[in-house]
Amino acid sequence: MGSIWLVSLIFVGISMLVSMQLRGKFARYSKVGLMSGLSGKQVAERMLKENGIYDVTVNASDGFLTDHYNPLNKTVNLSPDVYNGTSVAAAAVAAHECGHAVQHATSYKWLMLRSRLVPFVQYSSMLVQWVLIGGIILVKVFPTLLLVGIILFALTTIFSVITLPVEFDASNRALAWLQHTNVTNAQEFPMAKDALKWAALTYVVAAVASIVTLAQYILIYAGNRRN
Repeated sequence: MGSIWLVSLIFVGISMLVSMQLRGKFARYSKVGLMSGLSGKQVAERMLKENGIYDVTVNASDGFLTDHYNPLNKTVNLSPDVYNGTSVAAAAVAAHECGHAVQHATSYKWLMLRSRLVPFVQYSSMLVQWVLIGGIILVKVFPTLLLVGIILFALTTIFSVITLPVEFDASNRALAWLQHTNVTNAQEFPMAKDALKWAALTYVVAAVASIVTLAQYILIYAGNRRN
């Protein structure tokens, strides 16, 4: 049990460092104005239009770096700094979220699979922590409870892994469009690419942490079975 907490603390530390770096990159590139002068909202609307997508709306949402695409109501939701911003960071984030809208419109397989898993992951995430704790405490007398916890946790791990190609593909679509349309010029494009790289890295850290933690729970269960 102690090793699980140690690994968790290590990955929490790594996640915090990556998040701090991402926030720093966003703050830095938010100060670099686009030569085109387009706002995040305008970038998003233009990318959607040029990809033949007319049933997705671009909305402003509250918070910082809370940008997301909602496939249920087909909305690109941009935080105030992105929605109103005319910076390299705003353009990169807006284009990335529209990348998800393009995925949805083209039935990108990994996005479709992730969307199907959402209800199951939402349900399992409400239970998994308590089931795992109970499973470890009762592992000697009721090992099946830990096995159930492992299965629930495996769902969240699978979801984290499937998220990786979804996020990387959305960034690739965004960067290809930004470069092709010259929304970002030769000096601005590397900054947009760097910002999206660090955003993607947060998902990589989360996936690796989930895989390692899952492996540890499996080892605990297997070790108890041998005993």
